[in-house]
Amino acid sequence: MEQTQFLKTALIAAKKAEEVIMKYYSGEIRSELKGDETPVTAADREAEKVIAETIKSKFPKHSILGEESGKSGSSEYTWIIDPIDGTKNYIRKIPMFATQIALAKNNELILGVSNAPALCELLYAERGKGTYCNGKKISVSTMKKLKDSFMSFGGINYFEKINLLGNLLKLIGMMQGRRGFGDFWGYHLLAQGKIEIMVEADIKIWDIAALTVIVEEAGGKVTDITGKKVSTDTKTVLATNGLLHDEVLRIFKE
Repeated sequence: MEQTQFLKTALIAAKKAEEVIMKYYSGEIRSELKGDETPVTAADREAEKVIAETIKSKFPKHSILGEESGKSGSSEYTWIIDPIDGTKNYIRKIPMFATQIALAKNNELILGVSNAPALCELLYAERGKGTYCNGKKISVSTMKKLKDSFMSFGGINYFEKINLLGNLLKLIGMMQGRRGFGDFWGYHLLAQGKIEIMVEADIKIWDIAALTVIVEEAGGKVTDITGKKVSTDTKTVLATNGLLHDEVLRIFKE
């Protein structure tokens, strides 16, 4: 795969962030609560800073939207950054955390990088060029029946808050396998054809921007659970291998 300067820069930024993140991971990790009651660490802030600086050094006029620092700049290009997706896992030394870097042009997502250093897994994609894991092209599964499929899901308490817990439990009961792999990990498994469905609620755009491109370029489909396209207003996510998408949407609309 021939990489654009956009992707090359994103990959460099992800690796620089990895150095910061793993430095803190090897020692004591201290955290504090933000205004929204979610935790943040020095690694989150430092990693986001090094990502933004790497991008700005190459594309100084581009906008940045970071989980920790907010929005800066006004450009047709916006980089969307989640320095550590899975901060709660990171704090507890659970190795399921990843850096998310996406690029949007005029609000259309065109690039995604998801680097999970503790799992030695780097996924990346650009529009029209497919999805790669550690340099190898990957794709979603071709499973067509729910009863033969595996799914993953985020915190079920969020589905209860939006009155969709019953729908989620119905879907879970129809699957061959179900696992509660929240955050980035379910999308990594989906893009590699290891599961067929990933569903989450209480999402922000930096949680899903990079993963949307990664899943879609692997042949999958990503919307919210009403079927709407992913946007900055997205709060829920349904990602599938594409073949099961409409059937799952119907279950959530019941």
